[in-house]
Amino acid sequence: MNNYGFVRVAAASPSLKVADCDYNTDEILKQIHEAQSKGVSVIVFPELGITAYTCGDLFLQRLLLEEAEKSLQRICDATRDLSVTVIVGVPVEISGRLYNMAVVVAAGYIHGAVPKTFLPNYNEFYEKRWFSSSEELKAQSASLCGQCVPVGINLIFRTPGFSFAIEICEDLWTPIPPSCAAALSGAEVIFNLSASNETTGKHAYRKALVSQQSARCIAGYVYAAAGAGESTTDIIFAGSSLIAENGSVLAEAERFSFDSQLIAADIDIERLRNDRLRNKSFSLSEYRVLDNIQFEEIDIDINKEEKEFALNRYVSSTPFVPAQDATLDERCDEIFSMQVGGLAKRMLHVNGKTAVIGVSGGLDSTLALLVLVKTFDKLNLSREGIYGITMPGFGTTDRTYTNAIKLMRSLGVTIKEISIKDAVVQHFKDIEHDAGTHDITYENSQARERTQILMDYANKVNGLVIGTGDLSELALGWCTYNGDHMSMYAVNTGVPKTLVRTLVSWVAETQMDQESKIILEDVVDTPVSPELLPAAEDGTIAQRTEDVVGPYILHDFFLYYVLRFGFSPAKIYYLAKHAFSGQYENEMILKWLRTFFWRFFSQQFKRSCLPDGPKVGSVNLSPRGDWRMPSDAAVALWMKQLDTLH
Repeated sequence: MNNYGFVRVAAASPSLKVADCDYNTDEILKQIHEAQSKGVSVIVFPELGITAYTCGDLFLQRLLLEEAEKSLQRICDATRDLSVTVIVGVPVEISGRLYNMAVVVAAGYIHGAVPKTFLPNYNEFYEKRWFSSSEELKAQSASLCGQCVPVGINLIFRTPGFSFAIEICEDLWTPIPPSCAAALSGAEVIFNLSASNETTGKHAYRKALVSQQSARCIAGYVYAAAGAGESTTDIIFAGSSLIAENGSVLAEAERFSFDSQLIAADIDIERLRNDRLRNKSFSLSEYRVLDNIQFEEIDIDINKEEKEFALNRYVSSTPFVPAQDATLDERCDEIFSMQVGGLAKRMLHVNGKTAVIGVSGGLDSTLALLVLVKTFDKLNLSREGIYGITMPGFGTTDRTYTNAIKLMRSLGVTIKEISIKDAVVQHFKDIEHDAGTHDITYENSQARERTQILMDYANKVNGLVIGTGDLSELALGWCTYNGDHMSMYAVNTGVPKTLVRTLVSWVAETQMDQESKIILEDVVDTPVSPELLPAAEDGTIAQRTEDVVGPYILHDFFLYYVLRFGFSPAKIYYLAKHAFSGQYENEMILKWLRTFFWRFFSQQFKRSCLPDGPKVGSVNLSPRGDWRMPSDAAVALWMKQLDTLH
């Protein structure tokens, strides 16, 4: 079975009764079977879930400890024919000490037990009254349910799909949580059995801890919190379970529910592994404080029924675009400010007072012009020092021409109009090209003529040519070498097409007057086109880029997963089918995925000599900023795998 690197995990918060092991175990078993039915690989339960966390001095009652072990045996027996691995919390007595333990059960056996290290003994917590820290545990194994079980904080459990480690509640809240060492030693997912009561503001802090620890460890983090069944004599529990992956929260439970809660999410183990490969700070060698920790790996073998993997996870169809929520304004402002900051630094460095930009009325040149205007404002330079040049050609339509002129006028920049038609016709004569043959020569001659005008006009006014091409065009090679490919500073090279559209819309909404806003909205609605072929008979755009190379929303999706995580074509196709279900047929996705890889490999030579430009997101194609690829790399392996997909 190919699960494309995903593993389904779950955090449970069962209904329970304090000190009623039989009732609690019944509820735990119900959720184990529910997890099994959902294809969960590992399920974790809250801290001391078999007895409940709030037993107080009852933890020192022999009967409670004996019944807890019997309940653990019931769980072992119940898992004998299941494929799900279970992590439950139980008090365990070893050598005259009582430990708050997490016990790993799979296929009827106990594979290991991990004790809690940091015992809170402040405010409402009194754990040291009953339990001992892992620091006091000298034994490396213990008898539990008639089995000899490895015990310790140095256990990493290996399943067929991933490795995991365990910490318990307070362990996470410490300066150096045990999970740090476990992750550096190979654990890819951390499971946390927690009680964690509620106080005002604590939930947001706890959620931030889980998210940040998953990011710090480049790991999945599965946090199971005790629910409303715990004693409310003095404190309240809400079942605040969470699942995070490398800084992103994938799932969280409904808080303050009196019903059993189970949340599940699919963690992308391959994605985590690829991030760890890239990050050379993710290494034990520099952490002398952790030198004394030697981890033991424990294999968990289960007979898992082969089923077709069905992803249970949201996959955004626009991974480069900020989510449409409260963060949208903040993210767009940050990205736009980075573009402005990069250009401002370059202008200051060369003591520039003027700049030249080609304005076509399309998306890319519009965003670049907006960045340029904001930069001049930031540097207290007159906008008249911005020379916006519109260069009508054989395919220029009234719509884009009008938008270009109106936009420049509304922004107060210096407007220049230089037609390229006569110059290109003369060039056709010089190179003996038939002007009626609308081929690549016909198109690129126009692009190179425009670049020549911009470069020479910049020399004339002692200014910089500001490039407008975006990240998506660079990925596909959809730019003319030594044409729009070139500039003196390129502000959009780190911004993919889907994000260009979002940024222009954001500027229109947040920073423009009504006149400029209307113009920008029409620019956003205009089909993407280089306008190098003659317009249609009705004067509308005939040459639509996405008809030739494919939808940019698909290519940006492909690009993100190729650059950010190095995923294979098969996995990208699988994710794309999930993200674009109901929007694109599988055959269409596969068609454009083939186009993407072919163009991405064949056009690397253009990216090897890019002009300077700011990296604004997690990926970039500049050979100096992020991406280093030989121009002669073969695409054969990728195409071979694509041939197997359907």
